[in-house]
Amino acid sequence: MNNIIRKIKEYYPMQDDSLNLLKENLRPQLFPAKTIIVQANHLDKHIYFIEKGMTRSYILHNGKEITTWFSLEGDVTCGSWDLYRNKAGFEYVETLEDTLVYSISIETLNVLYKSNIDIANWMRVLQQENFLKLQDTHIRRLNWSAKERYEHFVQEYPTLFQRANLGYIASFLGMTQQSLSRIRKAFFNIG
Repeated sequence: MNNIIRKIKEYYPMQDDSLNLLKENLRPQLFPAKTIIVQANHLDKHIYFIEKGMTRSYILHNGKEITTWFSLEGDVTCGSWDLYRNKAGFEYVETLEDTLVYSISIETLNVLYKSNIDIANWMRVLQQENFLKLQDTHIRRLNWSAKERYEHFVQEYPTLFQRANLGYIASFLGMTQQSLSRIRKAFFNIG
């Protein structure tokens, strides 16, 4: 659980007893690549801490998959509506590689929030950071050129191009795969 613990401590200085309490409630699961672990319109009552591997979150719009998020080692993934509203959501979470996760039920996590301020504060900080990343992504899509979005993505996620399908990345960046290919070609010809 080294990647998970490292990421938890990056966000919040959780005390060892609180961390151990959280770990006691996590259950390991191994998903093969291309497994949908959260499905739209089906209530999923778990959140998943990624130890090894990666996922992408996506929605279907007019029959087309639109990638909304990537989660890597140490990250947490789940359905947003499932977590916050206890309702089946509109998004899918799919593994892109063989992925080892540690899951916890949302019900158990809610109990831990009430009984342990350290865990509650860690999750509050984690959600604040994810909200800010999502807001930044939205603002970049509205205000930045495709080239600027690509350059920022390369800087923020330098290994993702070796791990994820270019179509998924293009979708996340709000461009076609052909546009992404042209931008990448120009980027590498300059460098």
